Amino acid sequence: MKTFLLIVYLIVTLWSALSIIFYGSRPTKSLSWLLAILALPFAGPILYYLFGVNRRKFKFFTLRQTQKRKLYNETYNELKNTKNSISLNSFDYPKLGKLIKNNTFFLPYGGNDVKVLNDGIETFDAIFKAIEESKVFIHLQYYIFKEGELTERFYEIFKRKIKEGVEVRLIYDSVGSFGFRGKTIKKFKDIGVKAYPMMPLRFGNLLFTLNYRNHRKIVIVDGTIGFIGGVNVSDKYIKAISELGVWNDLHLKIEGPVVNSLHRVFIKDYHFASNEEMLLNEKYLPSSQSKGDSVVQIVSGGPDSKQPVIMQQYIAMINSAVESIYIANPYFIPGTTVLQALKIAALSGIKIYLLVPKHSDSLMAKYSMFSRFEELLAIGVQIFLREDFSHSKVIIIDEKLASVGSGNFDYRSFEHNFEANALIYNEKVTKTISDEFKSYCSTNISIDYSTFKERSILNKFLEGIAKFFSPLL
Repeated sequence: MKTFLLIVYLIVTLWSALSIIFYGSRPTKSLSWLLAILALPFAGPILYYLFGVNRRKFKFFTLRQTQKRKLYNETYNELKNTKNSISLNSFDYPKLGKLIKNNTFFLPYGGNDVKVLNDGIETFDAIFKAIEESKVFIHLQYYIFKEGELTERFYEIFKRKIKEGVEVRLIYDSVGSFGFRGKTIKKFKDIGVKAYPMMPLRFGNLLFTLNYRNHRKIVIVDGTIGFIGGVNVSDKYIKAISELGVWNDLHLKIEGPVVNSLHRVFIKDYHFASNEEMLLNEKYLPSSQSKGDSVVQIVSGGPDSKQPVIMQQYIAMINSAVESIYIANPYFIPGTTVLQALKIAALSGIKIYLLVPKHSDSLMAKYSMFSRFEELLAIGVQIFLREDFSHSKVIIIDEKLASVGSGNFDYRSFEHNFEANALIYNEKVTKTISDEFKSYCSTNISIDYSTFKERSILNKFLEGIAKFFSPLL
């Protein structure tokens, strides 16, 4: 029996090692997986098989749905109707606008009103008000839709609105919303909510769906009001239910022509989740009137994108900076490419401020994040630690351009997750966000380079281990 197990172990380990060598996407990630399969007998190869296999290189693992999603982008993209869009040739950020357009098929649109929602309570108050006033439909998409006070309130509003003839559709991630099933989901369906999981955990799809998650947070009401940001449906955003306290996050309420772009992200995901309806008609994509003076462009990326859209968006923003870069993110674990872009900016004299939470919901993520700090501090990047847990995903350039959404600064958001951000080309709105950012920097701890260098050997060791495994996060 021992001999048999040894043979199996050697075969599986050899297969894993050869797979990494031949099909590894990046040397750092490949080395991390090699260490994992050698350090963790049987468990390492299993983890690699589930989370590490570069399935884009294997025809056997090419999901038909992924190919269909790519075909959908080419067939139904909004570039065939560019009404109300902004000319990229007369644009303040033409290269960035063209990059997003070529990667996502979404153009920037003017005439939008953008309201910044600074926390969970403000966000849900605005969402509940909007859906209470809905006349035609309510469409929601969340990574986490978790049982609690918030879901009960959604349920009660849905019940009333459906009786009034309003359509309600909900898509949720099957891993992030793992508890939203059984009697809970049946309760919503019984009142007429059309609810579907994104990439459900089924035997035939497990190898793909387990590692590729839909991380978007989107609400569309009547095709005229949209919400996007980092807030999930969980009571931790409105009250303290763990030692991290109330989670803080940034969200946006948008009205205007760009809501069409945001709704198209939902429509595509809903089509593939439900396998039923194609909502690409005037009822769901009405002609939007100008509501404000903000130019906004929607960024959507995921495993079905031909390029790492979110990573390229962040790099392009960093490269466009002239004076300052502000970044707030709970999982600041950039790869080599993004890190080099930040270093080039810092060494070019651009002021960089990084705002991250002092405490994290993931020790591995925390130590991996801290492992980058010394080299950034050494070149003048200022890093501030928030006492509360901030889940916001924000990058601000020159206090003129801002991105708010679901995309983190980590490998998962860059390569594995379906994400959505809103690019705001408006100095007034951006200043509102940057003023809030700077207020946190002025009231929270700034890391001193000389002090940080003297941190304990244990912390340095834990950071080193976490950094080695960070490509797997």
